[in-house]
Amino acid sequence: MRDTLWLIRKTFMSTFKNYLNLFIYFVFPVMGILLATLVQGGTGDSELKMGIVNHDGGQAITKRMMDSVGKQDSMLVIELEENEIKGRIASGELDAAIIFPTGFAQSLIAHKPADVKIVSIKGAQVTGQVTATLDQHINNMVSVGRAAQGDEAKFIALYDKFQKPGFELAGKKVEDQSVNFNKTNQSIGYLLILMLVSASNLSGILIKERENRTYYRLLSSPISPRTYVLSNIIVNLTMMMLQIAVTLLIMMTIFHVDPGIPYWSMFLILVLFALVAIGLSLVIVAFSSSSSTASGMQNMILIPTSLLSGCMFPLVLMPETMQQLARFLPQYWLLDTFSDLQQGGSFGELSLNLIILIAFSVVFTLIAVYKFGRNNDTRSYI
Repeated sequence: MRDTLWLIRKTFMSTFKNYLNLFIYFVFPVMGILLATLVQGGTGDSELKMGIVNHDGGQAITKRMMDSVGKQDSMLVIELEENEIKGRIASGELDAAIIFPTGFAQSLIAHKPADVKIVSIKGAQVTGQVTATLDQHINNMVSVGRAAQGDEAKFIALYDKFQKPGFELAGKKVEDQSVNFNKTNQSIGYLLILMLVSASNLSGILIKERENRTYYRLLSSPISPRTYVLSNIIVNLTMMMLQIAVTLLIMMTIFHVDPGIPYWSMFLILVLFALVAIGLSLVIVAFSSSSSTASGMQNMILIPTSLLSGCMFPLVLMPETMQQLARFLPQYWLLDTFSDLQQGGSFGELSLNLIILIAFSVVFTLIAVYKFGRNNDTRSYI
C-alpha cells in the first residue's frame, strides 16, 4: 500500500511539473463549453425587434394586419418611417422591417395580395420567421376577401368575426430547452474527447518511463509491475474525476447551463465513461512499443471515433450508414444516455446503455491485461 501511495504521489508530481498539463486537463474543457455556447447561440427565447412601415395610409384592413403581427409573442413591433430603417437595422435596434405598400388593403379585398417587402441584414433565420408569420396572416385575409366578394365593410366584419372564435383556449407558455440541451450535449461531446486524450496521455507515462529506463529502476526496488500499473490507473481515474467535476461546476455556476439532468447523475455517468477511457488507453499502451507508436494509435482511434459518434456535431447530420456504425462506439452510448435522460427517461429504462458502457470498460481492460501478460520481453509490465 505504501508503494502504491508513493507511486501515485510521484506520478502526480511528474505530471504537473509541466504547467501546460494543468491547462490541458482543466482549461480546455472550459473552452469546449465556451465554444458550444457560441455555436448554439443564446437561450432560444430571443424576441425579434420588428419595424413596420405603412404606405397604405389609414386603411383599417392594413391596420388590422399590423395589429395581428404585433400580437405575436416572438415579435416586438414598432411603427416607423421608411427613411429610419437602414439606420436602425445597422445599429442593431431592429432585426428586420416590414414595408406594406400602397393599395395593400384593396389587394386583400380583391384576394390578390400585393408584395410585402422585408428588410433585414440577419439572413434567412430572421426573414424566414417573419415571412412565415406574414404568409399565415395574409392567407387568412385572402380567404376572407374571397368570402367578402369585394365589399370592404363585409370584409372588415368577417375578419373581426374570424378574430373572435366561438371557443376559448387556455394557453401556457413553455420554455424552450432545446438550445440548453444542445449546448449541454455539445459541451459533453468536447469533454469526452478531452477525457480520452487525457487518459491516453497519463497512461502514456508508462511508455515514457519505460523508454527513459525509470521503469527498470523502479522494478529493482520492492515495487511490483502490477503495483506500478495500478498506481497509474488510480492517478488516471482521480484526474478525470477532477476534470469532470470542474467542468460541471463551471457549466452550472458560470455559464448557467440547464442540462435537464441532475448534475450528480451526469457526474456518475461520466465517471463510468472515465473507466472506459482508461481501459482504452491501456489497450493503446499494451499494443505500443514506443511513444511514437502510441501517439499514432491515439490519432487513428480517438479523433475519428469521436467524430463518428457525434461528439463534435449532432449525429443526425450524418448519413444513415454512419449513424449505424456509431452504435459500436462507447461515446455514442454515453451521449445517447444523456439525450434520453433529457427527454424524461429514467435510469431503469436506460439500464442497457449503462450495461454497454460497463461492458466496453471490462472488455478494454481484459484486452490490455491479456496483452500485458503475453509480452515476454524484458519490457513487459506484468
